[in-house]
Amino acid sequence: MTAPTENAGSDASPGSAAGSPAAAFLTSLGYTTEDQQKLHETYRYLHAHPELSMQEHETAAYLLGRLQELGLEAFACGGTGIVGILRNGDGPVVGYRADTDGLPIGENTGLEYASAATGTLEDGTAVPVMHGCGHDTHMAVALTTAELLARSTDRWAGTVVFIFQPGEETAAGARAMVADGLWGKAPRPEVIYGQHVWPSAAGEVEISSGTAMAMADSWRITVLGRQAHGSQPEKSIDPILLGAHMVVRIQTIISREVPARDSAVITVGTFHGGLKENIIPGSAEFTVNVRTFEPEVREHVLGALRRIIAAEAAASGAPEPLIEEISSFPRCYNDPETTAGLLPGLRRALGEQNVKEVPPVMGSEDFGLLADAIGVPSVYWMFGSAKQKRVDAGEPVAGNHSPEFAPELEPTLGTGLAAALAALTTRLDAG
Repeated sequence: MTAPTENAGSDASPGSAAGSPAAAFLTSLGYTTEDQQKLHETYRYLHAHPELSMQEHETAAYLLGRLQELGLEAFACGGTGIVGILRNGDGPVVGYRADTDGLPIGENTGLEYASAATGTLEDGTAVPVMHGCGHDTHMAVALTTAELLARSTDRWAGTVVFIFQPGEETAAGARAMVADGLWGKAPRPEVIYGQHVWPSAAGEVEISSGTAMAMADSWRITVLGRQAHGSQPEKSIDPILLGAHMVVRIQTIISREVPARDSAVITVGTFHGGLKENIIPGSAEFTVNVRTFEPEVREHVLGALRRIIAAEAAASGAPEPLIEEISSFPRCYNDPETTAGLLPGLRRALGEQNVKEVPPVMGSEDFGLLADAIGVPSVYWMFGSAKQKRVDAGEPVAGNHSPEFAPELEPTLGTGLAAALAALTTRLDAG
């Protein structure tokens, strides 16, 4: 991946909405029309060049080069992760994380900078690749944040650790960076911030105190049976029928075992078995995804899953099924005290009406692992990407993981930039 050379053009004046609190805040930090043009150019380039989780080699090289151009100490960590350290004298150490991976999605946005990239899954399958979750916006905002802070060192003091984390979609990246000694190679921050674009109204930020996002556990279950001719089912142990009983019974965990006051979701996302209509296969396979907010609810649901899978197999006289963990996401927890300290800065930068406190969402993130590894607080928030009039009208808006996900460049990028800078400068100034 090489640096972009073409001029992507500017979509609006700095901050997009002239006269908005975000525009005024960015202007006060020296943000210009040229900066916005460069931000958009960076975003478009990254959007057009996505890579799959833990395969972000060209993305990593691009990020490393950009950070080094800005004068930051920069190095690789966790395979395709990149860390940039911006030092400016004595003061607090603050972390800021942006994720970098794309998804196996064929883009259908019609954008002139739409992705035509392809990649290869672990099983060797060739797939189209798209930044369908908006990680391109995260990287572009983080790079621009680093650039603005690097040239305005008279306004703040301390150290910022920029973490460009791979493999968020598979929950592999944060673990890989921590296992590779991230916090032995970079200064340990007193707090870590992060944010994610999503399909609420552009210009707004949504934040939760306490639990912000759910834990998520994904399993692959291989149901073992006995193969036979379709005309002689008595000689078989039918894994498709057995698996179907498991899938139906699994749904009773939520309706009959989880208290109504608690929250949990179980989704069976795939089911594969057999090759021909007149052959009862010897095995079948399905995958299940579990979302929970509380550790005790998670423990109960996962235990109930194992119990039901084993019991249904025993009832059919089948061998014990194989259970393989695909991924496990931790809870994303916003430290209440740290969140309360951040809110005034966000509201000053974005406007009181544009910062909304909301309940947690069932989506998942591995962001929290970075802070949990060293026992420091973290705060994570969402910033919108959809046209306000569409949201107000209740019109369908393409969301994350959709082939049609296409954030409005402004005020989406300007809002993400203002929020990142507000979080960092508030903390650095406070030191």
